[in-house]
Amino acid sequence: MRVPRKLEVWKMGMVNYLDALKLQDTLVNARKAHKIPDTLLSLQHPPTYTLGKRRTDHNLLIPESELKQIGAELCYTQRGGDITFHGPRQAILYPIISLRDVGFGARSYVEKLESTMIELSSFYGVKAQAGQTGETGVWVGDRKIGAIGVRISYAVTSHGLAFNIDPDLNYFKHIVPCGITDKEVTSLRMEANVELPVEEAIQEQLICCFARQFGYSSLSWKDSASILSAEEEIG
Repeated sequence: MRVPRKLEVWKMGMVNYLDALKLQDTLVNARKAHKIPDTLLSLQHPPTYTLGKRRTDHNLLIPESELKQIGAELCYTQRGGDITFHGPRQAILYPIISLRDVGFGARSYVEKLESTMIELSSFYGVKAQAGQTGETGVWVGDRKIGAIGVRISYAVTSHGLAFNIDPDLNYFKHIVPCGITDKEVTSLRMEANVELPVEEAIQEQLICCFARQFGYSSLSWKDSASILSAEEEIG
């Protein structure tokens, strides 16, 4: 008989990017040491531009000194991928999972993240697909609706995906999103021809799509109080 696979989901709301980065590092170390189960962080960030380990600063089209004027900040990370933007009304999932346990290689893992966002889009009649060669993320025609940037250390994942529900797309005008020129960024709000439910409902649907794609049969949910307790125990 197949053993049910469990996923612990942390619903965190709005979290500063650097705080989330520090938390991911702590959870990755705990997952490597088998102190925690596979864990999924579900959250949003204040307006933040992030650069991957390739440090493609030239794809930031606004002087860093002017970022405060538009209410944004710039953060450097060790994830793969190019520059991207995170902000309110964008659903973010950071999986801290063991690829050895789920039986996926790096490529299959990224494809499952793509499928997670494609499945969610289909709920609202939006036909999304994975990018062509050299185009990461998920697209609706030539318009990008979801970004992917991952880090894998000793088969344990961090960082993850960002799906545009209804973010302020003006922020994307200040970067070359994911280093791909002559392409637009879109959102579920722009592409769907139906009325959308509240953001929290969409974010929960995204979590369920993730669980289904990765074969988790049991989900446990942590709210703010239990998350604080868990952080103290792990830290």
